[in-house]
Amino acid sequence: MSKSNMLSEQAVENEALLSTDDSNVPLEEFVYRARLQREREKKPEHGAGDMDTAIPIFGFLSHLSKRKKKEDDDSSSDKNDNMPSGTNVEVEEVEVASRAVRNATWMSVFYLITTDMLGPTTAPYAVSQLGFVPGSLLYFLFGIAAAYSGYILFKMYLKLDSLAYPLKNFGDVMGRIYGNKFRYGVDFLQTLQFVCNVAVIILGNGQGLYQVVKKKACFAVMVVVWAIIGMIVGQIRTLQKFGFLSNIAIWLNLFVCFATMGVVAHTGVNYDAAYSQNGIEKGPVIAQAIVSGGGEKFTIQLEAAMNIVYAYGGAIMFVEFMAEMRRPMDFWKSMFLAQSVIFCIYLLYGLFVYAYQGQFTVNPANQGISPYNWQTALNVVNFVSSLIAACLFSNIGIKVIYNTIFRRAFKLPDLNSKYGKLLWIPMVIFYWGLCYVIASAIPQFTTLTGLVGAVCILQFTYTFPSIMALGLDVQLNAMKADGPYDPVTKTTNRIDTWKQASRWIRGFKTKWYRNLFHALFFLASLATAILGVYSSALEIKKAYGAGSNLNGAFSCKGNI
Repeated sequence: MSKSNMLSEQAVENEALLSTDDSNVPLEEFVYRARLQREREKKPEHGAGDMDTAIPIFGFLSHLSKRKKKEDDDSSSDKNDNMPSGTNVEVEEVEVASRAVRNATWMSVFYLITTDMLGPTTAPYAVSQLGFVPGSLLYFLFGIAAAYSGYILFKMYLKLDSLAYPLKNFGDVMGRIYGNKFRYGVDFLQTLQFVCNVAVIILGNGQGLYQVVKKKACFAVMVVVWAIIGMIVGQIRTLQKFGFLSNIAIWLNLFVCFATMGVVAHTGVNYDAAYSQNGIEKGPVIAQAIVSGGGEKFTIQLEAAMNIVYAYGGAIMFVEFMAEMRRPMDFWKSMFLAQSVIFCIYLLYGLFVYAYQGQFTVNPANQGISPYNWQTALNVVNFVSSLIAACLFSNIGIKVIYNTIFRRAFKLPDLNSKYGKLLWIPMVIFYWGLCYVIASAIPQFTTLTGLVGAVCILQFTYTFPSIMALGLDVQLNAMKADGPYDPVTKTTNRIDTWKQASRWIRGFKTKWYRNLFHALFFLASLATAILGVYSSALEIKKAYGAGSNLNGAFSCKGNI
């Protein structure tokens, strides 16, 4: 390549770095820049990133060391007054900023995925509704499918991301393949999932606090308490301040799991909680290999399956995690290791607790133990870990909806600006208020988690990755017959258009077996989601119907 062409191409990349709108950029440009980016990352001098740790004390010491180094670097840079100005400096600043956020190793991302997904308190209830064999099989099959979906999402990221056109969230991937209309839909659904995740945590903590006070206070007030706490703690704007706390949350979750297992192995069943939540009368503990699913039991089992889907809900954050990696091509290590650890912990916890509590297993499982002292202790520990997760979800959820919808529609200021910081305060209050309304309107914990799993989590973990992979592969296959792409002028030289059948046929025909598999995967995921929404809707209707032992919306009596 001549020197003039190299300079022209660099100018194009500089222009891309400074642009915030990539809606008119052709797919060929994304693929071309991504290929160059991956080649840079393969070089030894690129580095692998800074290692973080999930062991709190070492993570804290590492944080202090990095902070001291950063202060020294800042002090050194302040002494340099001969800084150049102009477009080149602006481009350099954008490049430096882009590289600065890409500094995580695959091991640190493993901890992030584990923090995001590790909350297996629903596992014992799911197994109790299905039995040992179906419960284990579904956890395994959903886990295999989730791992495959994560892998194809990882491959799509490598083909589309670059410093010039960085992928920052799930909606960005959808937008580059299917356009901005689909991107906005995904952004909305992502925000909805974060809202519902926070609602689930508010409801779970409300139930826990209701147990701590021995049901001597109004349940609706217990839920309000957590909404108010969230409105206060959620005022933290930067995710950096949650990093150390997120690592602690992993160990708190593991403590709750193993402590619950130890308690259920040496104490009796909490019959009161089982009756309040599931209407099961006192009797002998029965743990079955297979629980029959005839009649109304079938919808309950579908709901239990959606609670299993909840275990693999981390895919919604995979793009954000890859965007922070120094070498995104190492993400597969993080994902497969995290999925394996999570699968083992969920299954061990679910099978163990069900073996001792049988049909009396409640959701979440730690609230189904009988000794009050242990019940209170585990509830308090769970308060801390779940509040950390809720604040993370609300922080990201508010930023996604603000940056993708409100800023574009109403030209609002950046959240880091003076007015943006002022807007953050009422947004957090409104967000947690909305979460409280959802938690109180559907105060049945299992039904709410099942509904979230069917409407949101299943789409991001299974439905969207497969249809995105199909769309990207068809477009890439069709491009193979086109003329050479000119990265300087961004000329695509396509031999036909998508209005012609030839391009569609060529795109789908190449590796047709892979495309057919992704199409079937998408349809199967969509059908499962529809069944999940249907079963959750029936359970909500039954909960509010005549003769139900469950307490309704905004009630002073809890279902625990």
